[in-house]
Amino acid sequence: MNNILIIGAGLCGSLLALRMAQRGFEVTLVEKRPDLRKVTQDAGRSINLALSDRGLRGLRLAGLEEEAKKLCIPMNGRMIHDKAGNTFLSPYSGRKDEYINSISRPGLNMLLLDEAEKMPNVKLIFNHACETVDLENASATFRNYNSKEEITISADAIFGTDGAGSAVRKNMFESHKFLFSFSQQWLSHGYKELEIPATENNGYRTFKNALHIWPRGEDMLIALPNLDGSFTVTLFLPYENSDYCFANLTSPEMVHEYFNKEFPDVVEMIPNLAEEFFGNPTGPLGTVKCSPWNAFGKVLLMGDAAHAIVPFYGQGMNASFEDVVVFDEILEKYVPSQPSQREGVNWEMIFKEYEALRKKDTDAIADLAVDNFHEMKEHTAMEIFQRKRKLETAFEAEFPEEYYSKYSLVTFKESITYSEALKRGRAQDKAILNLLDDGKIREEMSLKEKLELVKKETEAILHDDEVAFG
Repeated sequence: MNNILIIGAGLCGSLLALRMAQRGFEVTLVEKRPDLRKVTQDAGRSINLALSDRGLRGLRLAGLEEEAKKLCIPMNGRMIHDKAGNTFLSPYSGRKDEYINSISRPGLNMLLLDEAEKMPNVKLIFNHACETVDLENASATFRNYNSKEEITISADAIFGTDGAGSAVRKNMFESHKFLFSFSQQWLSHGYKELEIPATENNGYRTFKNALHIWPRGEDMLIALPNLDGSFTVTLFLPYENSDYCFANLTSPEMVHEYFNKEFPDVVEMIPNLAEEFFGNPTGPLGTVKCSPWNAFGKVLLMGDAAHAIVPFYGQGMNASFEDVVVFDEILEKYVPSQPSQREGVNWEMIFKEYEALRKKDTDAIADLAVDNFHEMKEHTAMEIFQRKRKLETAFEAEFPEEYYSKYSLVTFKESITYSEALKRGRAQDKAILNLLDDGKIREEMSLKEKLELVKKETEAILHDDEVAFG
């Protein structure tokens, strides 16, 4: 009962393969794309990742935290840029040691694949696309991209970690043997990747240790630093029905007009603006929710295949790595550590318990990510929002054990679940904004008095919510 087939060798699949191998399972990891360690990366598809505490916990579990940190650039806050070129740094936390990390997706994926490949009980297969999955018998058929030959691999359990467009999930959706719910919601915005290149001596053209945001209401630009001095820039823009949108930015002149008007300080930092704009693809942004995640106790969806989210909380990869942590804790409970002592693993019970534990949290982070999209493009530029952030940062600096903002609860407090962070974080936000709006937080009050007022109002909101929703 020790043969595992993992379909999809992205971040989640690679970490899962490594961890399952460390637990003594025989692992076959199959990926439809070529081995990314041997090919050049597609331009415009990398979206830099923000690695934070929940993701680091997954890497720590596999013994890779320190290696991964070598690929990271700390980002201590959001650097907000207005149209006049003024900047304002909004720290992510008032606590000194809390920040998020910019990391390259391919760089981290390569590290995980290298480590998995070192394991004698891991077999890696690339260039094989999953054609069909026999859900009841735990086998899958793959087509070799080069030779077009088909192979079928059987296992005791199959894990679908093949991303938002999952072939494993499609097989579950098309099965008539059980009821499968699936929803995919697209934002009316798409994204386009650009690059601020390094200066001639590999220096950074703007402040290195921040996530840069140019919030403009309907649209926004963000930039994350890379180790080579460059920044990966992502434009989030409506597809249509706006003065400037992907539908009407059809000429270099229009692109330059738009950037000169909305992001004048960026124009001089991106020398090949129009070339990159038209050369790189426009990507969609969507949320995937589905249930159940398991079929017949033989097949389980994990990572983006089970719960793809939009990138605005920087939690997509962190949530997928946390999936591996949660799953590993359940294995720890039910499966003997020595393979020789494993008679029969009850995968069905393990899969069901995992889903019962995890689903509400992945639903919560999906909703939080959509919330944060509106917060980043609109609210970060608003005066009341900036007052709220200053207050929260002061609370965290002065009373580090007593107060965590919603952002900190999600990003830095991995001991609480996403669903708990959502509930408490939303109540705190509402409390502070209400108190600021009503003029109840007064200048002459001490910080401690302000905190007590916020805590009291938060508890009242949480209580009202309990009463309303039961």
